[in-house]
Amino acid sequence: MSEDDTSDDDWFESALDDESASSDESDDAEPTTVDSLGGVDDETESGSPFEGDTDSPFSDSEDGSPFSDSEDGSPFSDSEDGSPFSDSEDGSPFDDEGNGSDGGGLFEDDFATAFEAAGSGASSGGGDFEEEFDSDIPRVDIGIEGLDQMIQGGIPERHLMVTVGSAGTGKTTFGLQFLHHGLQNGENAVFLTLEQSHEAIMDTASDRDWNFEEYERNGQLAVVDLDPVEMANSLDNIRGELPSLIEDFGADRLVLDSVSLLEMMYDDQARRRTEVFDFTRSLKRAGVTTMLVSEASEDNPYASRHGIIEYLTDAVFILQYVRTETSETRLAVEILKIRNANHSRETKPYEITNDGISVYQQANIF
Repeated sequence: MSEDDTSDDDWFESALDDESASSDESDDAEPTTVDSLGGVDDETESGSPFEGDTDSPFSDSEDGSPFSDSEDGSPFSDSEDGSPFSDSEDGSPFDDEGNGSDGGGLFEDDFATAFEAAGSGASSGGGDFEEEFDSDIPRVDIGIEGLDQMIQGGIPERHLMVTVGSAGTGKTTFGLQFLHHGLQNGENAVFLTLEQSHEAIMDTASDRDWNFEEYERNGQLAVVDLDPVEMANSLDNIRGELPSLIEDFGADRLVLDSVSLLEMMYDDQARRRTEVFDFTRSLKRAGVTTMLVSEASEDNPYASRHGIIEYLTDAVFILQYVRTETSETRLAVEILKIRNANHSRETKPYEITNDGISVYQQANIF
């Protein structure tokens, strides 16, 4: 493996280099804190956070690596040249015809059959909801009071959602609350942040008594903070390996906060669209219900900063400030779209409290 390959392959480990050790240092048998999907705990002798843990959610590899049982310890591949992408003769992730080495690559839609049917649930009294759908697709709740009532039957599993909003509208809280609801129901969750530190995310959850530290100790939650520049430079590796890492962890819900920083790494609009498109496809391949967070456009609160992600996702939630007839500024949520599900098209007020976000589904904004 070349030095360049080694640098790319270490994106998970380097994510931990700038992080301090997690809380609960006073415990006699301190559990491992997962600060990244591939980060390591400095207190382990070999550098692996899962060595000797037979209940590790990642791997049973001989060296304790959470990623792979490859002979050279590479977290990516068992290919002869150590390539993280392919076992092709030249190490290329593509075959001679430009297709992915698995025949479909990142552009194969593994969930096409799941999208053929529409969402379940009956209409409740008129034009507030879309026409009825009949579907056996499993559903999940967002976990936000009032908002779940605006979605008949819940979000279809493995759908890709985006929450779009300007500063101060509670986008990060929205994502954390989505994960907390799943954790309470015994699901596994991953939070990827490009904006805040691991400590800041844990503090935000702690302020609301969401017990993220306990979920993390139990191996039910992974909070990953990544530098956006590093992520952009290693995006090929991340995109290729994220589905298998998520599958190994058993993640049911994932939040990325925020996709806007990733988009900003590319000046060329065509390149930006291609990279974001491929990244969203890799998340769909992972089979995890995903919430992306995006900044709103400065000119249009109903559009993301770059106007891309809302076209690549299955559901769009708009968080915005609304000026009422009494000149009062309120926070309001609107569901722009949900594929395969019934939903209200009304704009409803919400508040951010110590318990999280609450949507007043029975109230009107004006």
